[in-house]
Amino acid sequence: MVMAAVALLLVMEVILIGFGGTNGLRMGYYITSCPFAESIVKNTVNKALQNDPTLAAALLRMHFHDCFIEGCDGSVLIDSTRDNTAEKDSPGNLSLRGFEVIDDAKEQLEEQCPGIVSCADVVAMAARDAIFWAGGPIYDIPTGRKDGRRSKIEDTINLPFPSFNTSQLITAFGQRGFTPTDMVALSGAHTLGVARCSFFKNRLRNQDPTLDPDFAKALSKTCGAGDNAEQPFDDTPNSFDNDYFNALSRENGVLFSDQVLYTTTATRAIVNGYAMNEARFFLDFQQAMVKMGRLDVKEGPKGEVRKNCRKTN
Repeated sequence: MVMAAVALLLVMEVILIGFGGTNGLRMGYYITSCPFAESIVKNTVNKALQNDPTLAAALLRMHFHDCFIEGCDGSVLIDSTRDNTAEKDSPGNLSLRGFEVIDDAKEQLEEQCPGIVSCADVVAMAARDAIFWAGGPIYDIPTGRKDGRRSKIEDTINLPFPSFNTSQLITAFGQRGFTPTDMVALSGAHTLGVARCSFFKNRLRNQDPTLDPDFAKALSKTCGAGDNAEQPFDDTPNSFDNDYFNALSRENGVLFSDQVLYTTTATRAIVNGYAMNEARFFLDFQQAMVKMGRLDVKEGPKGEVRKNCRKTN
């Protein structure tokens, strides 16, 4: 049975290689070296999400925060040391979680295929599998990323801030090669998860005119429990759908950087399009995710395959 499965995977590799890849990535990268890599990650993610559905948002956000800084190289997983404060300990990353899911998958992969599957690829595969588990689009991604050796708090200054206006968002994403449509589609990742009061309370203090008055009362009630109190981005925080964009059209965007997508003429049509057509959102989102997963990937000697995702070899 196992030999037959491997033989089938070898045939698939020949077919997939024809699609090629960029930056050293290709479909079916582990077909011969670790044929069950993707199933190990998928099973680990599914098991974790069955116990805690909120981890879908966490795994997706982790992938974004990894790729946006220094490229998709698993640098967000590295722990700080006495001599270095790593990315994960920056203010913008303190709410990241789900690292134990990546650790679990990596431990299993090291048992099956020592030194073969990078932590960066595990993060990318975990995000994809989490999206599908939550009801989002299914898509394939090329693999072959290597793990970076650099993880520094100062690099996270390039993360988009919740206070960004549309122009700042377009610039920040544009510097990474994304179009405004890509940016709005990727913002749709907020269809999953929650935001802490500390990230939106300034909108309440300054009486943000883009905020629906009744929704402002709901946010104020949330913040009554403190800065760490959580507010869902939409009414279905564990389901990947287009409800986030419908919320924006009702002026129910939680973060300022959410609501400006609707209040700004340059992006309102995109938001309306996704609110009316979930399939369109799914298509643009998966294409943008594949694009993001190719950002500044490390090749050959520029990277490594970590044995432990929390520290360099």
